[in-house]
Amino acid sequence: MEIIKQGVDEIIPEDELVEKLKKSEKEHTPLRIKYGIDPTAADVHIGHMVPIRIMRRFQDLGHTGVIVIGDYTAQIGDPTGKNESRPPLTADDVKRNAEKYMDQLYYVLDKDKTEVRYQSEWFGKMKLVEFISLLGKFTMAQIMAHETFRKRYEENLPFGLHELMYPILQAYDSVAIRADVELGATEQKFNILAGRDMQRYFNMPEQVAILMPILVGTDGIEKMSKSLGNYIAIFDSPEDKYGKVMSIPDELIENYFLYAAFASIDDILEMKRKLKEGVNPKEIKQELARRIVTLYHDEDSAKKAEEHFNTVFTQKDVPDNIPEFVVKPEKIWLVQLLNNAGLVQSNGEGRRMIKQGAVSINGERISDMDYEFIPEQDMVLKVGKRRFCKLVLSQ
Repeated sequence: MEIIKQGVDEIIPEDELVEKLKKSEKEHTPLRIKYGIDPTAADVHIGHMVPIRIMRRFQDLGHTGVIVIGDYTAQIGDPTGKNESRPPLTADDVKRNAEKYMDQLYYVLDKDKTEVRYQSEWFGKMKLVEFISLLGKFTMAQIMAHETFRKRYEENLPFGLHELMYPILQAYDSVAIRADVELGATEQKFNILAGRDMQRYFNMPEQVAILMPILVGTDGIEKMSKSLGNYIAIFDSPEDKYGKVMSIPDELIENYFLYAAFASIDDILEMKRKLKEGVNPKEIKQELARRIVTLYHDEDSAKKAEEHFNTVFTQKDVPDNIPEFVVKPEKIWLVQLLNNAGLVQSNGEGRRMIKQGAVSINGERISDMDYEFIPEQDMVLKVGKRRFCKLVLSQ
């Protein structure tokens, strides 16, 4: 269970999962682990891979991963978290995207233990009377308990009747493939629990919901999304992946170690210890970037990506001759050091410059106004566009 629970936000209900695992082992019957995708685009980013990594853990334990391609729901568009209806896709768009999508998921999944199913296998054969019966399994009160629907209704925002069908269609998928477990982001909780209800209506054992947090994008604000430009794509080159990881705010380091690099608990504790002791976050992010590139490529690609980053970015826009400032190799508050070195006129100005994103160390932007670190020889501090200082350690 500890292997499965790492990086998981919630298991509903956990005791049922334990019993399912015991029964599976006793009867030598693998569990069926469901994850549904709406291939609304061809590109997959590392945020999509959070539940896929969990599925791979189940596969390594001998279970079967079942990917449900939402060729019906993708033509509706998942309304979760949206304040407006999404434009529908054609069947050809969905099929083309799905093929490319699976190519990327196989970077992680064991192809021999992966079953790919399309909703059209069951919905394409379903008669109208059967579909109406399916709708009758749920009440309007249940559907309007969905936060997105409720919010749009209260704010008088439009949503179509077809969008109300989305959770019901996703729920029936669990019946069609006889899911034992369904994986998804925390925002999918309503839909996944609806799957439990639907299985119960069909007198089937109810699936267990395993929910994971949504990976925050590289901007540190919104969830990772191609439309927002804050994503790291699976098809990105090793150099691009490395550079994008290095651009994340320091506050995301722990989150990315856990959900993007899938580091062990021991590795995460070691990373937190280093940060607490004042190790430069850039060094920690370099380790993080190497881990992520290695996950999707290999160690040699990670090494070359790091060399490329250091060559192109580390000394970017730094003049040949800049003032030097002598400092002891002891932990110091960055704001105070900026003031001592004459890069700002006061601690207040130092805080303001950090808040504005105008302060960097060796090309790495610092966003924490309480940031403390241990200075290193030849570190370059930059404030704004033209204020520089190179640190020289006292003997």
